[in-house]
Amino acid sequence: MNVKIITDSACDLSQGHYEKYNIDMVSLTVELDNENFEDAKTISAKAVYDAMRAGKAPKTSQVSPQKFREAFENYAKQNQPCLYIAFSSELSGTYNAGRMAMQEVKEDYPDWEVQVLDTHCASLGHGLVVLRAAQLASEGESLTQIKEIARYHANHMEHIFTVDDLEYLYRGGRVSKTAAFVGSLLKIKPLLHVEDGKLIPLEKIRGSKRVLKRMVDVMEERGKDFQNQPIGISHGDDIENARQLAEMIRERFKTEDIHIEMVGSAIGAHSGPGTLALFFLNDEYR
Repeated sequence: MNVKIITDSACDLSQGHYEKYNIDMVSLTVELDNENFEDAKTISAKAVYDAMRAGKAPKTSQVSPQKFREAFENYAKQNQPCLYIAFSSELSGTYNAGRMAMQEVKEDYPDWEVQVLDTHCASLGHGLVVLRAAQLASEGESLTQIKEIARYHANHMEHIFTVDDLEYLYRGGRVSKTAAFVGSLLKIKPLLHVEDGKLIPLEKIRGSKRVLKRMVDVMEERGKDFQNQPIGISHGDDIENARQLAEMIRERFKTEDIHIEMVGSAIGAHSGPGTLALFFLNDEYR
């Protein structure tokens, strides 16, 4: 029996990916206008971005332990081997909720083969790890082998991203009020990355055109093996810049496999419209 890959909606993969590889996805919760929605199921990212542009402030919460228990118990009853690949524990309590639910279900089904992996990744950085694991699962690889390679990809996944408005990062506690005000006033585009699962400021760049070039430069400085690995680009309802970034990458590195997806509503509620993120490995593709 092939390993079942389970993930959460913070991986920002499309429905087509879930269907192609038979991936099970559990949703984080998005609260908007005093109503709760399931990320990527009952609310679209576009709806969240439009609401934010209108001045609303959506909130999010982790996947509930009950939702995890229901999903896990279903597979445990079938003795279906599973690997849950989680959103960074530094950015959400979802990983811990999943791990606790797994332990509870395991008490009732001690022979059930299951593992949990904290990717320390977000958005399509997380999603690319899930896709690689799902490919291996479809090829019949063992749970141990899939988790080992998925962990390798997670450990070597670079996240380079920028946001259109620093105010959203301020609301999320990522920058100070003064930095947000000055950055917006001077039209400074912050460049950030993920380090040990946390969002860390990298540089400040003036002008959106310069920031795209700098993202590709950083990719060249940090990454390798670009012709053999899939590259991820996610955007906060800004497909034009996402496509432009993809074309710049193709021209410089001859990369063919580039996934472009919208940043989902759960992550987008914190990063805001206009976010642009780039994901790639800093080591050989496995």
